[in-house]
Amino acid sequence: MQKPRLSFWQIWNMSFGFLGIQFGWGLQMANMSAIYSYLGANADSLAILWLAAPVTGVIIQPLVGQSSDRMWTRLGRRRPFILAGAVLASLALVLMPNCPSVWMAAGLLWVLDGTINASMQPFRALVADNLPEEQNSQGFAIQSLFIGLGGTIASALPWMMTNWFGVQADAGGAGHVPHSVRLSFYLGAVAFMGAVLWTVFSTKEYPPSDAELAAIRARKFDWTLGLGDIFALVFHLPRRMWELGLVQFFTWIGMFSMWVYFSPAVAKDIFHAAPGSPEMEAAGSWAGFCFAAYNAVCFVFSFVLLWGTKYTGPKLMHILCLAVGGLGLASVPLASDKYHLLFAMTAVGIAWSSILSMPYAMLAPALPKEKIGVMMGMFNLFIVLPQIAASSLLGFILKHFLHSEPMHALVLGGASMGLGALLTLLVVSFKPAGTGPATVTISGGGH
Repeated sequence: MQKPRLSFWQIWNMSFGFLGIQFGWGLQMANMSAIYSYLGANADSLAILWLAAPVTGVIIQPLVGQSSDRMWTRLGRRRPFILAGAVLASLALVLMPNCPSVWMAAGLLWVLDGTINASMQPFRALVADNLPEEQNSQGFAIQSLFIGLGGTIASALPWMMTNWFGVQADAGGAGHVPHSVRLSFYLGAVAFMGAVLWTVFSTKEYPPSDAELAAIRARKFDWTLGLGDIFALVFHLPRRMWELGLVQFFTWIGMFSMWVYFSPAVAKDIFHAAPGSPEMEAAGSWAGFCFAAYNAVCFVFSFVLLWGTKYTGPKLMHILCLAVGGLGLASVPLASDKYHLLFAMTAVGIAWSSILSMPYAMLAPALPKEKIGVMMGMFNLFIVLPQIAASSLLGFILKHFLHSEPMHALVLGGASMGLGALLTLLVVSFKPAGTGPATVTISGGGH
């Protein structure tokens, strides 16, 4: 079926739910290390406490992707999963800042991350389902725009609560999450649900053909929940996915290093804060503001992506953006005061805008349409596997090789992102599903 071109506002409505999803991600990324620190965790244990996030992604995203490929309901194929994940994630956001202990917060992070993943993954497939190939870059760039906007507001919420709205920040000392953080999570839950509901009820999906619908109805229940088919697909992934997967591996090690260690690095080296001190809370708020800054840059730079990829293509654009982001992250230790950190965050925001869109724009044309959901889910394994590796090893590396200095972990992350830029040069060709032996090449000029 030849897909019709969609209007800007149709793509806008289809992507609007990402604004809410990013409230969940933004609050988690900007505040979880601080929440763990409030509850008494030390820097060496932070990486392993984040392990829940990537592990749930390994399990949830391929299963949700395959399940949505194989079903059709009155709400469509993808939207039921988007809505169910949003309901559960919003509940987890309300509960998270009320955790009384580190291990309870770590356990709830499994729930929060799993449900956000369940809501987010079908959004990627929804764009690939509804847009013709020539609009893929535009669709994913608009998603990146909403991700940047949502992340900006969500990351800055605790800082805004204290500095703009006069919310009492002190929650009673060490062992408690500040009121400003609690209120931010509550508002995030409302935003998450509202934005997802907008997309669910304003966007339609293409129904399956009669033959596809008959096959869906005739399919027997799979007691492996599709895991057997997912494992079998590993040996039949397009070459393009492996090429981009290598890029993603090193890119996301860089981002994960920043999420885990930026807040403690700022607290130790910029604010010189002791655990439980007022400076510690100020450092956490400023780290959140810096995360808001890179998400704001992501939002603004998404417009550059919408225009620029028409001339550069997604490949060259991604190389340039990753190189800028890697240099920015590695330069964080050079900051002499808290305001200088915003220059580094500007560079990271440029990279983040591309990370959220260009790999998917490069990948989508290489996927068979009947397996877009499951393969998009499997592609995200190249995001979560490096985070699992980083969660397992960064604490050990930090303690034994980096002298327990969080700033050194940020330099390592910047170098990893720079390596991702170099590896993007290997993303050369793919064989579209259903073609003969001819190979279609891609250059900086486009698909």
